[in-house]
Amino acid sequence: MPRSGFVLYSNVLWYHVKKIYEVSNSKKTRYYFKHIFAPFTRSIPNSRRARILTHYIKKGASPKDFFLSFVNLSFWGPDLDVFANILSMLFGLSSISGSSRKVHDLIKLKINKPYPVKVVHSPIRQNSPLWRNYMMRHKQNFPYQYHNGGIWPFVAGFWIMLLHKLKKHVLAREELERYAGVCSLNNWEFNEWLHGRTGKPMGRAVMECGNVYSCIPLPA
Repeated sequence: MPRSGFVLYSNVLWYHVKKIYEVSNSKKTRYYFKHIFAPFTRSIPNSRRARILTHYIKKGASPKDFFLSFVNLSFWGPDLDVFANILSMLFGLSSISGSSRKVHDLIKLKINKPYPVKVVHSPIRQNSPLWRNYMMRHKQNFPYQYHNGGIWPFVAGFWIMLLHKLKKHVLAREELERYAGVCSLNNWEFNEWLHGRTGKPMGRAVMECGNVYSCIPLPA
C-alpha cells in the first residue's frame, strides 16, 4: 500500500515494542502518536514539526474517530487501515470507551462481512491521487483485493482478541465461529486472503488435498 512518512501500522508496533521492553520514552511516543494520527483535537502538540503536519490535516480533512493510516507533509491516508486500528486498540493506544465506540463503528461499516475482516474499509481506487501503478502488479491490489480491502483471516484473530479484551464475549464467540467458517472453505484450505466483497478465496492456500504449500506441518 502506498503509505509513507509516519505510518500507522509500523508506529503502533513501535510503541508496543517500547512498552514490552519498558523503554523510558514510551509515554512521549504515545503523546505524539495521538497528536499525529488523531489530529482532530483542540490540543496543540509541542513539536513544531508535529504542528505543521497536523495543520495541513485539519485544513483539508474531515474529523474521524479512527487513526489515519499514514501522515506525511501536506498529505495523509484517508483509507481506514482496519488492521492497524485493531492493533492500536489492543495495545492500549485508545481508551476502553473509545475502543468500544470504534468497534461499534467498525461493525456498522461491515468490516466483518462477508467474513472477518477486511483490512481496509475505503480501498484506494485507480482514480485516487494515492493510486500507484505497482498496485496492479499480479492484479492483486485492485479495490477489495489483497492489502487494498481484501479479507485476511489471520487478522480476524486479532479482531476476536480485541472483542474479548473489551468483554464483548458473545460477539467474540460469534466471530470465532465465523472465523472457523472461513478457514474451513474448500475443505479447510486455509486461504491467505479473500475478496472483500464476494468472499471468494483468492489468496494462496496453506493446504489443499493434503498438500502443504507452506512450512506449516500437517497434524499427525
